Amino acid sequence: MTDGTEQPGTRRRYRVLGLLATAELLAMTLWFSVSAVGPALATEWGLSAAETAWLTSAVQLGFVAGALLSAVFTVSDVVQPRYLFSASAVVGAAATAVIATSVESFLPAVALRLLTGMALAGVYPPGMKIMAGWFRDGRGFAIGVLVGALTVGSAAPHLLRVAGGVSRPRPVLLGAAGLAVLGAALVLFVRPGPYQAPAAPFDPGAIRRIAGDRGTLLANLGYFGHMWELYAVWAWIPVYLSRSFAANGGESEAFAALVTFGTIAVGGLGAVVAGVTADRLGRTTVTSASMVVSGGACVAAGFVFGASPAVVVPFVLLWGFAIVADSAQFSTAVSELAADSYVGSALTFQTAIGYLLTLGSIQLTPIVADSVGWRWAFAPLAVGPLVGTVAMLTLRRLPEASALAGGRG
Repeated sequence: MTDGTEQPGTRRRYRVLGLLATAELLAMTLWFSVSAVGPALATEWGLSAAETAWLTSAVQLGFVAGALLSAVFTVSDVVQPRYLFSASAVVGAAATAVIATSVESFLPAVALRLLTGMALAGVYPPGMKIMAGWFRDGRGFAIGVLVGALTVGSAAPHLLRVAGGVSRPRPVLLGAAGLAVLGAALVLFVRPGPYQAPAAPFDPGAIRRIAGDRGTLLANLGYFGHMWELYAVWAWIPVYLSRSFAANGGESEAFAALVTFGTIAVGGLGAVVAGVTADRLGRTTVTSASMVVSGGACVAAGFVFGASPAVVVPFVLLWGFAIVADSAQFSTAVSELAADSYVGSALTFQTAIGYLLTLGSIQLTPIVADSVGWRWAFAPLAVGPLVGTVAMLTLRRLPEASALAGGRG
């Protein structure tokens, strides 16, 4: 089979793309399922702001732990990724269902959220490996679609919250768990692609080589800067919007939840558009432009705070579009720079460190808000996109950039 787009398997790979993206969307509803209903749980369980933040941070920490273990033991390259994806989604769904039906306090919830994060480490990176096995030409678009699905899935609990009632957490949690089980079933119908490398032997030195490669290191630095901003904004944008609308005279919590859904979900469109554009113009160009926009929005959010919804809503939608648009391109870059046999481990390592950084930014944001108010709470996050932009522009000037986007950099 050739690498060209007009090949016998073209229709099949796009069917696989649709099926895998749907499975990813459904499984990733678990990520923010508890965070979406955090205010209701905080009231019901008597949680402090710090404890509420840990309902999100525990998922990040669990994901980091699971991803690091997977990377060190090259699990994503030893176990068939569709089986790893499916089993992991079921475990995460079970943990979320237990929170909905049996948990009434902070510590058990955090432990189960930690388990959910570990399970999701078996969903996201293996999903990217499956996709890379079906696409070489157009890989940026394909992984962009996958990350777009992840983004919409992450936003979905906020939509479930609107449908199920903003003060009723259990329907949201059970709904997310049910969707994740459906995603686990769907992914079993996805077959390995023609470019998927065969299962690799356990190699404890693989991660050391991956981490030490110059091109991969710069692509990872770009991703790390992006991640410093992304999940802190996704975690706290509901609070920012609620406070901003209140400062302008008040909008309902349901309206704030709906705008939150739109802010996160529109990133799915951003990821797809960026994927198409990066395949044509280059990954370093698209990632740098995206980070300039989203990093600027971190500061601009302070000036927009308290304005009319007619100003705030378009602003956060633009921010949501840009903030995740580059995400898939960092992963695509690593898949192009790393050895084929260990692409799964390279992607898992990248995501593990990136999500580890989110622990700091998620915890920092409410601390800043307590000090200077929610108006300027996101301003320190701009440091991440700044560092990421410098890294990607540096990579653009190096010979390694010729491996990206068919030589486009």
